[in-house]
Amino acid sequence: MTESYPRSYYASTANKTAPFPILDSDIDVDVAIIGGGFTGIATAVELAERGLRIAVLEANHIGWGASGRNGGQITGSLSGDKAMEREFRRTLGDDAAEYVWNLRWRGHDIIRKRVEKYDIKCDLKHGHVFAAWDASHIPELEDMERNAQAHGMGDDVQLLRGAELSEYVGSEIYHAGLINTRNMHIHSLNLCLGEADAARSLGAQIFEATPVEKIIYGKRPVLVTPRGNVTADKVLIAGNSYHKLAKRQLAGMLFPASLGIIATAPLSEEMAKRVSPKGYAIYDTRFVLDYYRLTADRRLIFGSGTNYSGRDTSDLAEAMRPTIEKTLPHLSGVEIEYAWHGMDGISINRIPQLGKITDNVFYAQGYSGHGIATSHIVGEIMANAIAGQTKDFEVFSNVKHWRFPVGRTLGNIGMAVGMWYFQMLEAWKSRTH
Repeated sequence: MTESYPRSYYASTANKTAPFPILDSDIDVDVAIIGGGFTGIATAVELAERGLRIAVLEANHIGWGASGRNGGQITGSLSGDKAMEREFRRTLGDDAAEYVWNLRWRGHDIIRKRVEKYDIKCDLKHGHVFAAWDASHIPELEDMERNAQAHGMGDDVQLLRGAELSEYVGSEIYHAGLINTRNMHIHSLNLCLGEADAARSLGAQIFEATPVEKIIYGKRPVLVTPRGNVTADKVLIAGNSYHKLAKRQLAGMLFPASLGIIATAPLSEEMAKRVSPKGYAIYDTRFVLDYYRLTADRRLIFGSGTNYSGRDTSDLAEAMRPTIEKTLPHLSGVEIEYAWHGMDGISINRIPQLGKITDNVFYAQGYSGHGIATSHIVGEIMANAIAGQTKDFEVFSNVKHWRFPVGRTLGNIGMAVGMWYFQMLEAWKSRTH
């Protein structure tokens, strides 16, 4: 049964698009994509631009999952970057570190150019602050600034403290902040919908309310849906934490984590400037972090921590209010108009999982909280691989991924215990510095 969008700020302010139909007949395409989030849609745009016949099958609505529920921040952060460097050495040798560095910014370029090319209205804005929650985190920011300067980004980044930082961040809880003008933030659902419209304008067929019930593998795989089948030369499974296809091959590789985000009522111009004087997005240096930004209509969007139990937090707005008011005391008592959950796909080593089920059935998943930029990088990589250019795909597919040898429920308990340990460790460090 198709589910509607959650009652979120994004869904309530989404751009109007022409309806996407339900598949109600058998069709034949070059590439069939399962999942209408950023990965599936970004890959569809890439392939449709090359003239291939594409079908995207979404069980609910375009951008229904994490793609339309996230914090809207596009950063150069890569979850698991150190693990990436180690694993990518299998394929790249000593070039692995430079490859990872360039990977950080590849998604930014794809998104920026696509928004411009297809005139996508998604409130794209530059500017970001990576804020040191504890003084012990400052050396990490200093290393990042030096690394950025060494790569020619000296005009894009600047480490600030004290009064200088207050020109960008309205909270007094941070010890320093790395300003980054290359990073961006957006209305994420409108980006996904805009890209879907772009793919459709290029001839891609996009279907909503069309769950894939099973895959019949073979020389030309067949995707079985309730009212019609899709036969394709190649298939991409791009459902992230929401699908349960290819259970034997993918079981235990990915675990859902519940993301909780709120949006306030519109703030006055004065209150908004006290949150973020220049309109920059902000997130902190904790392992389980807080992140927030202002929308185009001056609402605060705030995400706090991640629930690794795989279950949603009850009364999310009130659960998050103390964190909001501790971070931004001048917003004490602010009206919270929207509160919603989403499920992120977490991999144990925090490296995105790209691979094949068979020679003609691919999968891509597991962005571990850094999905907007990463999904667009992956969309380009998967499109290239499907078209026969496998260099980048092999870098990722050669990674050794760990599996939990238990089901999702016990696996999520294990993840939750691990995250609780890191939260307690950070709390202890903050008391001893």
